[in-house]
Amino acid sequence: MELPLETVALFSLKLAYESDGQSPILRDDLVMGDYQRDVFALLVRKGDLDTIQCKMDECLELAMDAIGGADTPMGRELHRLSLGVKHAQNLEQLHAPLLNLKDYLKDIQ
Repeated sequence: MELPLETVALFSLKLAYESDGQSPILRDDLVMGDYQRDVFALLVRKGDLDTIQCKMDECLELAMDAIGGADTPMGRELHRLSLGVKHAQNLEQLHAPLLNLKDYLKDIQ
């Protein structure tokens, strides 16, 4: 579970902060400090779904702004996919929406 969480965060932050001609954002960059796999691993072990959802929401909000908001075609799709994360009631329900988000964010990079 931790890897998809970190990957969604990474792709979201890449959309928000990475620009052409600059070095790419990597998993060990400072911008990823609060969104690294070990941070998510601790939250998963604690079963802290609320904090996980909050962290995902922060990243997805940045990605949404980077692609022009919820009124754009990509924004509408990102919003639709993010609802699965927001409505998950336990960690098991979070897994499939995370994989969908990861794939979508990777595709729109």
